[in-house]
Amino acid sequence: MLKIRLKRLGAKKNPSYRIIVINSTTKREGRPIQELGHYNPKTKVMKFDVETAKEWVKKGAQPTETVAYLMKNCNADGTLNYKKKETVKLSKKAQAKKAAEAEAKAAAEAEAKAEAEAAAAAPAEEPAAEEAPAEEAAPEA
Repeated sequence: MLKIRLKRLGAKKNPSYRIIVINSTTKREGRPIQELGHYNPKTKVMKFDVETAKEWVKKGAQPTETVAYLMKNCNADGTLNYKKKETVKLSKKAQAKKAAEAEAKAAAEAEAKAEAEAAAAAPAEEPAAEEAPAEEAAPEA
């Protein structure tokens, strides 16, 4: 069975990989049938021929989990569609302040919603209040 997998290259603790098509019984650094691209996980640089990989999958080659992920997150030009997540570490005081601001904002939104509902209900009651005195006035006259 054919596999689309990574072939490890690079120095110790500095890996880079080639994306290859190879027989599943061949060792990891064995001679590949075809090279489809390369991937460096540290710098997130990738060049990948996705169309050829899809053709190999149609022929019956099985991609590994990592290669399937790379195929799914690959741009049309063969580069990795990678978005770095921005994480900001806050102190406990800053986290508490942020939580308090969020609660205040939620309370203000709830209050504004209640006021809007009250304002919408109030005009509906006013015409009924005006009609009642007119009816009472008519029997007295």
